This record gives sequence, structure tokens and C-alpha cells, in this order.
Amino acid sequence: MATLFLVSAFALGLLLGSFLNVCIARLPQHESIVSPRSRCGSCGREIRWYDNVPLLSYVVLAGKCRDCGSRISLVYPAVELATGIWFALAVYLGAGALQIATLWVAGFLLIGLAVMDWQTHLLPDGFTLTGILLGMMLICTRTIFLGPHEGDVLLAKHHIELRAPGATHDGGNIFLTGSESLIFGRLAAVVGAFLLLFAIRALYKLVRKRDGMGLGDAKLLAMIAAFLGFAPALFALFVGVCGATFYAVLLLMRGKASGATRLPFGSFLAVGGMVSALYGEAVVAWYTSLFR
Repeated sequence: MATLFLVSAFALGLLLGSFLNVCIARLPQHESIVSPRSRCGSCGREIRWYDNVPLLSYVVLAGKCRDCGSRISLVYPAVELATGIWFALAVYLGAGALQIATLWVAGFLLIGLAVMDWQTHLLPDGFTLTGILLGMMLICTRTIFLGPHEGDVLLAKHHIELRAPGATHDGGNIFLTGSESLIFGRLAAVVGAFLLLFAIRALYKLVRKRDGMGLGDAKLLAMIAAFLGFAPALFALFVGVCGATFYAVLLLMRGKASGATRLPFGSFLAVGGMVSALYGEAVVAWYTSLFR
């Protein structure tokens, strides 16, 4: 059964990866992802349904259009394969249906955003803002399964004295329920993540007198926080900064970039989000344990 679930998840990922390719190609151009049907970018001929089978069609056609013979970008099968692997990995590592669903949705969005930013330097609101909404919806769903008093947060203790004949002394606490603390905490994480990159962007522009980061990056970090929380989002930012820095140094060493070269930071941030989705909580727990 475990193998069947993994194979089914992989197949589902391949199918959704094919749809993700449509989103990647059309959203940055503000085109509909519903119609028209997929066409060859060179000859404009509509792609037949049997030439649109994930991975298999690319192999059968040897990576070329059936009609004009033009080369099909390797990005298409790569996105399908990456999505399929991610879906299978989510089933393998996930602890429960809700966590698996969270990994699926987050991975689908992050893979798409990584490729879109790499190709076009754009992070469409259709993915980032929709992702924030979906992340919050999944958190609200999570609250349904909380047990009695699970996750309650004590804010303060107080005592009430009733001064009257036979006066009594009553004690009570001010607290947030588990549902309230989970939802409000995640909302605070989204706002905090956005404001963090927004402040960095504003400071860079103040010092350098030019934009160094788009608002899309701030929305992307907010989306990661919606799915994972604030601390894992910071870990995603750390991974993204390290990856972008390494790539920038590599380009500078090869003479293919200068200090003013614009990098697709959103791609590295999206990869950081995927790494954090898998290992963020463990890394954050290990790091915070060093201060205890």
C-alpha cells in the first residue's frame, strides 16, 4: 500500500506539473491558463492530447514538436518531474493528510514561482497572494483538529476580589485558545515576513538610490510564512540568500556579471522555502536548543 501511495502521488504530481507548465508560460504574460489549448511556441499548431502526456510524450517525440520539429525546452519535463518527485516525497515524509496537503500546495506554488522568476524576473500575484490565502485556509483547517485546550497560550494571571458580606476570592486567567493563537500567530508571521523584506528593500533604495528587490520577493516570503510560520520562513530566507550569494560570486568569477546585474532572487527564495518545508522545523528546533 505504501508503494501504491507513492506511485499515485508521483503520477498526480506529473499531471499537476503539466498544468504548472501552463501557468509558468502564461501567468507572467497575463494570459488565461484555461484557454486556448496548448500550442507549439514555434509553429503555433495545437498540441494533440497524446502529445501532452507528462514526461512520456517528451521522450517519444525526442524533445521535438511533431509538426515543425523545433526543439521543446527541457524545462517542461523538468518541471513535471520535479513536481512528481515532490508529491511523492511529501507522502513519504508527511505525517498525516493535512501535512501532506500543505506540502503539496506549497511545493506546487514554489516550483512554479522559482521557474517563473528565473525566466522572467516576475513573481505573479496569482501565485503569491493566492498562496497566502491558501496557507491561511490550511491553518484554519488545522484548528479543527486541535484537542481541548491544545495550544492554549496563557497571557496573564489575574485575581478578582468581591468586597461584600461573605466576600469571596476568585482567580482566573487571560489566555488565547489554541485556535486563536494558531491563526493570529500565523497572521503575525505573514505580516512580519512581508515587512522584513519590505524594510530591507526600502533601506537598499535609500542607500543605493535604486531598487534592489521587488515587492514580489516580500510577498513570496509572506507566502512561505503562511504555510510554514515565521521562524521557518527566516530559515528559507537564509537558504535563499546563501544560494543567491554563491550564484552571484560564481557569475562574477566567470566575468558574466557585475555589481549591477539583476539576479532572480525569488528563485533562490522559493528553493529555500522548499528546503524549509522539509527541514525547517528541525533546523529551527536545533538552533533554538543552543540557547537553552
